[in-house]
Amino acid sequence: MGSPPAIPAAIPDTTPKGATSPKLRRVLGLSDLLFYGIVLIQPVGVIGLFGVATRMSHGHMATSVLVAMVAMMITAVSYGRMAALYPSAGSAYTYVGRGLNPHLGFLAGWTMVMDYLIIPVVNVIYGAISANRLVPVVPYWAWVLIIGVGMTVLNARGIRWTARTNQLLLVAMCAVIMAFVVAATRYLFSTQGWSGLVSLAPFYDPATFSFSSMCTATSFAAAAYIGFDGITTLAEDAIEPRRTIPLATVLVCLVTGLTAVIQVYLAQRVWPSGEGFTNIETAFMDIAGVVAGPWLLNAIAVVMAVACFGSGLTSQVGAARLLYSMGRDNVLPRSVFGRLDVRHEPTLNVWLIGAVALAGAFVLDYEYATELINFGAFLAFMGVNAAAIRVYWLQSPPGCRRHWPTGILVPGLGLLFCLWIWCSLPTPAQVVGGIWFAVGLLYAAIKTRGFRRRPTMLDFGEANRA
Repeated sequence: MGSPPAIPAAIPDTTPKGATSPKLRRVLGLSDLLFYGIVLIQPVGVIGLFGVATRMSHGHMATSVLVAMVAMMITAVSYGRMAALYPSAGSAYTYVGRGLNPHLGFLAGWTMVMDYLIIPVVNVIYGAISANRLVPVVPYWAWVLIIGVGMTVLNARGIRWTARTNQLLLVAMCAVIMAFVVAATRYLFSTQGWSGLVSLAPFYDPATFSFSSMCTATSFAAAAYIGFDGITTLAEDAIEPRRTIPLATVLVCLVTGLTAVIQVYLAQRVWPSGEGFTNIETAFMDIAGVVAGPWLLNAIAVVMAVACFGSGLTSQVGAARLLYSMGRDNVLPRSVFGRLDVRHEPTLNVWLIGAVALAGAFVLDYEYATELINFGAFLAFMGVNAAAIRVYWLQSPPGCRRHWPTGILVPGLGLLFCLWIWCSLPTPAQVVGGIWFAVGLLYAAIKTRGFRRRPTMLDFGEANRA
């Protein structure tokens, strides 16, 4: 890589006197930010995690979800405060790079690239699992091909998953969640009375509780919160961003966590053994069938399949655009990744991501792929908490007083929580994620000649505009 670009000469100010430079309109209030965050996370996320996390925790997934919620809420404070200083689509990558060190920022971005590549894989896997549960006569491998090839062809043709479709899907998600809560409550009360509805067993059962197992399950269940940081990309559009962005990120984690706990608690009370499911990945659907019959089981299967397909469309084109930006800036070979077609779309990258999603869906299982996403996500979370400590406690930006609860206590606890969850990830995820990180470290060292030059900035704005 060549030398850093020279700073351009100052451009004469041609703005008429009395005129102001154009600015983004700050129109998004707290309720707008909350809605956006809930759409990003999706309130049915815990459904796909339920079976695996219940097995991991020996029936204590409700505790795992609560612990992960605390860690995410604390980390959300750091995200919100950093967003107020550095509004950017790069999120963790920008906060670590500007708050700690540009080289550390590049490594945080490198781990985020892995997440961008794996998320379409997870969507294809669980979409195929849900569709197979709905139509079992079509085998899993066929559904992988249908979903993987289908979303690649649509993206290659320029068809997007619109925001309005996501809003309609959110309504459907909330409807099936409410239907399950009502049906499960009625089922438990009619079969067991108050003792069926009220119990500490989903949170702590001395006969089966294991702290190490609960830690491992927490590292997996934390995937239910992945995406909350997307709210921070709206910092330039928010009213009073220093107040509303941190509050919105925390509240989204709180709402997501409480909604997930209610679903998991009721599911565990209906099926306390956690064994005997038709398929461990679709265990929640078995429970829905028990409390309300086939109609609710099928409704959840349809919503999950459609949600995964829609999320796969957006995540695939986002990953393709990220690869394009890296190719354009010669972080990756420009001749391969930096190409656009006649419609100015990175179609070759769309096909490459589609191939990765197909191969990953056949090679990886849902559990393993989700753990790989958490590897990168929690490294980024640790970096953001560390950056918040440096910026707000060790340096203290102009106009901000050092305040030890928010300057060091909150981000310090967030850092420790995230480190604990990250260390609890299973060994295979640690090994593969560690290899990816090591490759990024070696690549950065070569490109910057032993970290003596500034690294190339990654443009996550391309991916977030998908």
